[in-house]
Amino acid sequence: MIKQIFGRLPRKLSKSADRELIDRPNPLSNHSSSSRSGDFLNSKAIGHNGRAFPGSDPGLNSLITYPATVNSNVNGYSFSSAYEALPSFKDVPNSEKQNLFIKKLNLCCIVFDFTDATKNLKEKDIKRQTLLDLVDYVTSASGKFPEVVMQETAKMVSINLFRTPTSPPQENKALATFDLEEEEPVMDPAWSHLQIVYELFLRFVSSPEIDAKLAKRYIDHSFVVRLLDLFDSEDPRERDYLKTILHRIYGKFMVHRPFIRKAINNIFYQFVFETEKHNGIAELLEILGSIINGFALPLKEEHKLFLVRALIPLHKPKCVSLYHQQLSYCITQFVEKDCKLADSVIRGLLKYWPITNSSKEVLFLGELEEILEATQPAEFQKCVVRLFHRIALCLTSSHFQVAERALFLWNNDHIENLIKQHHKVILPIIFPALERNTNGHWNEAVQSLTLNVRKLFSDHDPELYEECLRKFEEDEAKEKEIKSKREATWKRLEEIASSNVTSNEAVLVPRNIMRQVSSV
Repeated sequence: MIKQIFGRLPRKLSKSADRELIDRPNPLSNHSSSSRSGDFLNSKAIGHNGRAFPGSDPGLNSLITYPATVNSNVNGYSFSSAYEALPSFKDVPNSEKQNLFIKKLNLCCIVFDFTDATKNLKEKDIKRQTLLDLVDYVTSASGKFPEVVMQETAKMVSINLFRTPTSPPQENKALATFDLEEEEPVMDPAWSHLQIVYELFLRFVSSPEIDAKLAKRYIDHSFVVRLLDLFDSEDPRERDYLKTILHRIYGKFMVHRPFIRKAINNIFYQFVFETEKHNGIAELLEILGSIINGFALPLKEEHKLFLVRALIPLHKPKCVSLYHQQLSYCITQFVEKDCKLADSVIRGLLKYWPITNSSKEVLFLGELEEILEATQPAEFQKCVVRLFHRIALCLTSSHFQVAERALFLWNNDHIENLIKQHHKVILPIIFPALERNTNGHWNEAVQSLTLNVRKLFSDHDPELYEECLRKFEEDEAKEKEIKSKREATWKRLEEIASSNVTSNEAVLVPRNIMRQVSSV
């Protein structure tokens, strides 16, 4: 009878079973729908951006147990056991700190559901304080981390960070009229834990006590790919941490550098040619800007191909304004390192030049100025004709900001010198645009700037200017003559048609008139 009674009581989980629950990967989806937590200022632990972590209390980790149990689906398992806080590192001898560090990592492998703010509050607080304790330990570490620590750290980070993103509500999904620039960022409700995990991993990767040769076994290609997948997070705070961490990994793990560049390349391909939807393009380009700045000269062929095949096509998507500043910096870095790339870059820019998007056209003109500033005369000569045919169209744009931005090119001394060196080719191309702006553009500022540009040409080469003016007047006279002939021909056709309508006879158009119509 006594054995039957004791047999019905719930048994405490064994250490092996408890460890199994901790080691399992986390299939839990963390929803992103809340705003930034506001209690950063009263804490003592400081993050990579200078902000303190929420609610850091050094006394909480000294508690041995919490009088509560975890009764929820955590890491894919339903269980009921005491979620105990471990001692602080200052309360154990140095010989036991490494084992305590691993135990704390395993404790933090439990991932809680933050979609319900009232669920497991005490357990979540224990985990947050344990994570803060881990951050302090990694920051103050004075000896090389053993391999088991690297393995357990990578495992804990993977379980907490590599989660399945939650799909947005149906009404927020991309539609034909969806505008990324007007979308408000979604804040992850689990950020109070995620931020400290990111800070821990950032300090771990940046620590001089980590051996890259050992750590690369756990921070491997698969780990890097999953880290790159997180750049599509809608939470800008998470992307900011990812940007810093990936840059540290690129700097410390030289063996991963070609793979990281190739993986970013693939993300760009998918974005440009398939989805046109990704939240982390600006952050990835910011990392690349630093990487490109460190490229050795002469540039490798693979780097030039990356420019032509990945970076230049990024001008194509409609949402280019979201990352154009970072993209322009990367492009300019290439031209500054190898001036021979200027022709390829300018031709690529002209290939994706917007026709009906004025705001995008203004961005392109700004980038063009930065590229031309780093362009040498030999490369400028190769693309001058195509380039100034496009600039001539911009000069006569009815959108005053486009015309104004194009005229501002002459305010740059280097570009002005390039134009003067090739003025015999450029002036005949843009002269009609300058004259039409002077005589008929609706914006006074554009007219004033056009007069200044026209004066520069007339002062530099008066003979060429007069020749272009005569040719323009001749072309205008011919155009008026053709227009008057066209109007006269159509008028005769109308007269013939009206004279035959009353008699219900077939309208017979003389062949000479038809020839005039076809020629016009």
